[in-house]
Amino acid sequence: MTDTATIDPRARAARPDHVPEELVRDIDMYALDGIENGYHEAWKSLQEGQPDLVWTPLTGGHWIAMSGPVVKEIYEDPTRFSSEVIFLPKEAGEKYAMVPTRMDPPEHTPYRKLLDSALNPARIRELEGMVRKAAIDLIEEIAPRGECDFAMDYAKKFPVRVFMALADLPIEDAPKLALFADDMTRPRGNTPEEMAACLDEANKGFFAYVEPIIAARKGGTGKDLITTLVNGTINGEPMSHDKELGLISLLLLGGLDTVVNFLSFMMIYLARHPDKVAEVRGNDLKLMRGVEELFRRFPVVSEARMVAKDQTYRGVDLKRGDMILIPTALTGLDENANPDPLTLDWERLPKHSTFGGGPHRCVGLHLARMEATVTLQEWLKRIPEFRLADGCNPVYASGIIASAENVRLSWNAK
Repeated sequence: MTDTATIDPRARAARPDHVPEELVRDIDMYALDGIENGYHEAWKSLQEGQPDLVWTPLTGGHWIAMSGPVVKEIYEDPTRFSSEVIFLPKEAGEKYAMVPTRMDPPEHTPYRKLLDSALNPARIRELEGMVRKAAIDLIEEIAPRGECDFAMDYAKKFPVRVFMALADLPIEDAPKLALFADDMTRPRGNTPEEMAACLDEANKGFFAYVEPIIAARKGGTGKDLITTLVNGTINGEPMSHDKELGLISLLLLGGLDTVVNFLSFMMIYLARHPDKVAEVRGNDLKLMRGVEELFRRFPVVSEARMVAKDQTYRGVDLKRGDMILIPTALTGLDENANPDPLTLDWERLPKHSTFGGGPHRCVGLHLARMEATVTLQEWLKRIPEFRLADGCNPVYASGIIASAENVRLSWNAK
């Protein structure tokens, strides 16, 4: 018998002249080494002992920010690190056509003001009754069973029901939209070109879906999120049609993938650490204060920025057009900011970049916090003790948004 070498089908970019050979690492954001042990654990392991910036030939070739302070700084400085392209590989990011995430200030500013007016804290507080009812309905259906696949039975339903109601869209459309979201945040393919084609088709799918909805709601007086936004103005003028398509599609993408996966990561940890559950069971104040620690511990977004101009940054020469991956996990897992970062500490005053930072700080953060808080409150009232089911091994995937599947829980049903 002879050994057969494994052929790696992934395309590798040539190292540019300005990239020092000693900074090259084989890190694939879509297939992290060690991810079978957990997405956050994989990033933490990859971070150990690394300089502030490394370069990978995978995913089209790009830099990776490997420390929390660098991730935070890049998010907050659009003059040096542009949002002109935010998805990797760059070829795929150039196909991404949603706004205002691909804009820099000052062009970005009026779009952000419009979004903030529709998703401000006061507006979100008005939704609490609807959000809580959606959680209760699902949990009361699940609780008598004594078991569930949390990802399938709750995480992929609850925030989606909330968002579809907020946008006044039929819940029956959610599975189709979720497939588009998957193909944008974890595009299929072995080459940048294949991944770009996958993302492009998904982006077009979103646009085709929202186009007739926008047309129907222009001039309307409804209170739903889409009607509010398409009848808003940008610098006192109606929004152009291409920007309407991009803005409404962005809301669908954000509403159908991010919190969905955060909730699954959260519940895997709590199922494995009943002592942490016991600390907040019956202590609503501690739970509400501690939700921010959950976001610190379980960020799921890894987007990118494009270098806006030739510069030397942290001792490394960067060229305009270079791409830099900024994994939000690495800020929350930074030991200097958050000692013993893999441990959940309800009393911690957490430092993190889970919601991004700078002008593009996540517009949906207030809703996300409410959804996480309500989920824990209502779950622990009905299922106070739970665990991972025997033999359960969650399956993790990395990408622009990380995911967790096979989150099988069990408990003693009443």
